[in-house]
Amino acid sequence: MRNVINLNQDWKFIQQDAGLPASLPADWQTVQLPHSWNAIDGQDGNGSYDRGKYWYAKTFETPKQPLTGGKVFVEILAAGQQATVYVNGTEVTYHEGGYSTFRADITSLCKDEGENLLVVACSNEYKDSVYPQSADFTFYGGLYRGVNLISVPEAHFDLEYYGGPGIQVTPKPCDCGGATFEIVTYVKNTDENFTVLYSVLDADGKEVASGCRPADSTGITLYVPDTKKWDIDSPYLYTVKAALQRRNETYDEISTRAGVRSFSCDPQKGFIMNGKETPLRGVSRHQDMLYKGNALTKEDHYRDAELIKELGANTIRLAHYQHNQYFYDACDELGFIVWAEIPFISVFNKDPEAHQNCISQLKELIIQNYNHPSICFWGISNEILIGGISEKLVENHKELNALAKELDPTRLTTIAHVSMTPVESPMHHITDVESYNHYFGWYGGKMEDNGPWLDNFHKVHPDICLGLSEYGCEGIITYHGPNPACKDYSEEYQALYHEHMAKVLDERPWIWSSHVWNMFDFGCAARNEGGVAGRNNKGLMTIDRKTKKDSYYIYKAYWNKEPMVHLCGKRYAQRAGETTQIRVYSNLPTVTLYLNGEKVGEQTAEKVFVFEVALADGFNTIVAEAGD
Repeated sequence: MRNVINLNQDWKFIQQDAGLPASLPADWQTVQLPHSWNAIDGQDGNGSYDRGKYWYAKTFETPKQPLTGGKVFVEILAAGQQATVYVNGTEVTYHEGGYSTFRADITSLCKDEGENLLVVACSNEYKDSVYPQSADFTFYGGLYRGVNLISVPEAHFDLEYYGGPGIQVTPKPCDCGGATFEIVTYVKNTDENFTVLYSVLDADGKEVASGCRPADSTGITLYVPDTKKWDIDSPYLYTVKAALQRRNETYDEISTRAGVRSFSCDPQKGFIMNGKETPLRGVSRHQDMLYKGNALTKEDHYRDAELIKELGANTIRLAHYQHNQYFYDACDELGFIVWAEIPFISVFNKDPEAHQNCISQLKELIIQNYNHPSICFWGISNEILIGGISEKLVENHKELNALAKELDPTRLTTIAHVSMTPVESPMHHITDVESYNHYFGWYGGKMEDNGPWLDNFHKVHPDICLGLSEYGCEGIITYHGPNPACKDYSEEYQALYHEHMAKVLDERPWIWSSHVWNMFDFGCAARNEGGVAGRNNKGLMTIDRKTKKDSYYIYKAYWNKEPMVHLCGKRYAQRAGETTQIRVYSNLPTVTLYLNGEKVGEQTAEKVFVFEVALADGFNTIVAEAGD
C-alpha cells in the first residue's frame, strides 16, 4: 500500500553554492520546511535580494514496502525557481519552474539498510528560458512547500506524469438531476490480473456509486442520481476513490474530491453558474507574508481564504503562478471561483526553450489541478505586451490556448492584457474570455476613466466576454489627510478609489469577472514607492494580515450579505480644521452618527455615507450605527 512520509523536519541548509556534500554537513544551518532564504530580504526594501544557488540536505531511511518490488519516490511540492535533486551522490532529476510539484523514482539509489542522503540544490537565479523572467514581485528561493517520500508497490497509480495525482475526474450534471462521473486513472507496471475498483462517496462518506474495470482500461463512467451541485453558496464536495487490486489484494489506493457544476460566460450576461447569472467579483492573491516570504503553512493558506470569504468575494485570481494545494482545497471548500495561471508574464522570449518552459508549466498546472471544482479558468499570460507584439508572440499564445483546451476542454481559457493593449489587437479572440489590467486613477488618467473605457470596449467588441483582471492603488495605513489625491499613498485616497470602482463594477454585471489588485500587500524587493520600500502596498490588507484597510470594507459592504457597518478613518486620529469629514460604509440603508454621545446626523444612502462634523478640542468619540 501507498505510504507518504513527510520530510519537512530538520534539514541542513547553507546559503552558499557549497557543492554536493558526501555526507550530512554538521556545520550547515538546521531549518524546517517550508523554508525560503528570502523571507526577510525579499521584502525589507534594501533594493535587492539574494538570488543564488543554495543547498539543502537531509538523511532518511528507506521505507519498507510489504509487497515485493516496492518503489520509492521523492516528491518536491515546489522549489523556487530551479532545482536539482540528488540521492546518495547521484543526480535523480532537474526541474525548471518554481511553483509546481515534481517527483522522481529513487528506488535504485536507496540503501537496503542505513541512512540515505537526500540533497536539493535550489536556485532562484535568473535564467532566460525559465518563467517568470521579470515581474513586479519577489522570486523567493527555497524549498518553500515541503518534501515527501512516497513508497508504493511496483504496481501503482502513476506518480511521474507531470506531478499529477494519478486520477482525473470529470463530473457532468444531467437534466434528470443526477450526474455522470467520468473517471480516468493512470497506472504503472500492471498486467491482465489487475483491476481498479472505483467508488463515489457523498459528503457524509456514504457510497453512492461504484464500479470495476481492468487496470489497463482507460477509465469508467459512473452515474450518481440526485446529485447536489457545487456552487458558490453551497460548495458540495464528493470524494472519488480508486483502488488498484490483484486477486482481491489492494496494491495502491488514491482519492480526490470533485464537485458537480456547470458554468459559462456570455458577453452580455457575464458569468453563469449552474444556470444563474453570477457576476464574479473578488481579488487577486500572492502567496507571501511578512517575515515568511512564500514559506506559508496550511494554516496560513486557509486563513487567507477565510479573510477573502469574509470580504464577500466570490472569485480569486491566483497570481501569477500555481499556488499551494492547500489554497486550492480551501477554495473548493469555501466556494470560490478560481482563475489559475502560469507565470508567462511581462517579458516575451521568442527562443524555443522559453516556450517549452511555458508549455511544461501549463501542463503541470492543469494536470495537477484538474480535479479542483473551484478552478473554472486557465490563464495563459499576464501583461505580455509590455515589450510589444510580434507574430511569434501571437503564435505562441495560440499554441498555449490550444494545449489548454486539449488537456481540459471543460474549462475556459483567459488572458490578462496590459492596459496599453489596443482595443483592436491580434491578441483578442485567442482565449475563450479576456480581461484587462487597468489602473486609471493611479498610473495615469482619472478613476472616472474606468467606466467609459469598459463601455467603449464592450461596444466595439460585443462578442468578447470582458473582465477586469487588475485594478487598484496603493494605500499605506500611516498616511492620512483631509484632501486625498492620486499618488499621495494615503489610506483615504485608496478608499475613495475603491468606492468609485465598486460602483462602476456593480453597475456593469456583464463584466464577467473583476479582481482587485491585491487582497494583501506583498513583497517586491525592487519596489520603492510611497516611502515604504520592498513591497507593493495595493492590498486591501497589510502584508502581515493584521490590518484591514478602509478599502476592505467598501467591498464588504457591496459583496457580503451579512449586515455590517464600518467607520472609516480610525487611524486618521490627529485632525485639524473647523469641520472634518466622517465616512461610513454599510450594506444597510440608514446610518446614524454620534459624536461624543450626541446624535449629529442620520442618512439614507447606498453603501457610502458622508458626514461633515465639527469636532471638539481634544479627544473625540465617534460612533456609527446602521439599521433599516
